[in-house]
Amino acid sequence: MPWSNQGGGGGGPWGPPPGNGGGNNPWGRPGGSGGGGGPQPPDLEDLLRRGQDRFRRVMPGGFGSGKGIAIAGALVVLIWLFSGIYRVEADEQGVVMRFGEWVRTEQPGLRYHIPAPIETALTPKVTRVNRIEIGFRSGTGDGRRTGTERDVVDESLMLTGDENIIDIDFTVLWVIKDAGQYLFKIRDPETTVKKAAESAIREVIGQTDIQPALTEARQQIENSTRQLLQAMLDDYQSGIEITQVQLQKVDPPATVVDAFNDVQRARADRERVRNEAEAYRNDIIPRARGEAERLVQEASAYREQTVSLAQGDAQRFLSVYEAYSGAREVTARRMYLETMEQVLRGTNKVIIDGNGEAGANGVVPYLPLTELQRQRPAAPAQAAAPGASRPAQ
Repeated sequence: MPWSNQGGGGGGPWGPPPGNGGGNNPWGRPGGSGGGGGPQPPDLEDLLRRGQDRFRRVMPGGFGSGKGIAIAGALVVLIWLFSGIYRVEADEQGVVMRFGEWVRTEQPGLRYHIPAPIETALTPKVTRVNRIEIGFRSGTGDGRRTGTERDVVDESLMLTGDENIIDIDFTVLWVIKDAGQYLFKIRDPETTVKKAAESAIREVIGQTDIQPALTEARQQIENSTRQLLQAMLDDYQSGIEITQVQLQKVDPPATVVDAFNDVQRARADRERVRNEAEAYRNDIIPRARGEAERLVQEASAYREQTVSLAQGDAQRFLSVYEAYSGAREVTARRMYLETMEQVLRGTNKVIIDGNGEAGANGVVPYLPLTELQRQRPAAPAQAAAPGASRPAQ
């Protein structure tokens, strides 16, 4: 060991022991038996004495001197000033208070404030999504309905615009928008949000009928409630932002649900019958209107036709009369011929020139011309028949 006796004297690093051969240890106590003692520990008193000597050389007057007090005070002030450094994380906002009064809000990063007790800083989480359940308590903390939640009737029963009672459970999701307002403008943020949300949805439901609320108006109710709730919290300067309102359950009260279902089925039947009647009306009325329009059009066409024919006949008569007035004999002859043409058009007739010879006694010999006309088409048919005999020459 370093302090072992190297010259047989056994004095160690502090030199040979005083007196005769037995020697003393560093505490002035006699050594062990046999004069050659073993390894000895360092003298603590001597070490303390040496440290005090060095401190006296640096500070001759000690801590009680002016220099010592100044150095100690400077160290304390330096440590106190460095205690004002703090860090604001990315999901936080720094709220600095001076003697308990909110003076400013700091954004994420390395920040500094006057150390306590002059200024203090709080760093609440502003990105964490908070959830409030209204009308029920799930017990899971995340708002998911597991079938074992507890219903809070005082919060869920509401009066609709058509004076019906409806049972609504919903959740409100919100975050901190301004940490300073959140900490100092409202006393109990969660209770404030809960009461304001319940008031907002009651106002919206009070302006909505029960049937739309149960069916197609759910999204509209959520949006209207969120907007109204956000406006109320902004008026309170709460520093809270509502991110979403979620309707969990929209039903009639449990005590009247069976009767309500009967009413809904009756309304569905009424709507079905009404739709059938509307379909029948939409089918029969256009057809009746079309038929009436057709009759009107036919009557109008008949009227136009009759009037036009009458006007044409009158005009033709006037034209004939004018022609007759200009050439009476020619017009009379033409009228006679036209009349005879109409009379004799469908009869069998033989026309003989009046200038032809009629025989000695003036009687026209009888010729069966009409029968020849009837037999003329049959002659070619008989000639074309196979095996027909020809008349004798």
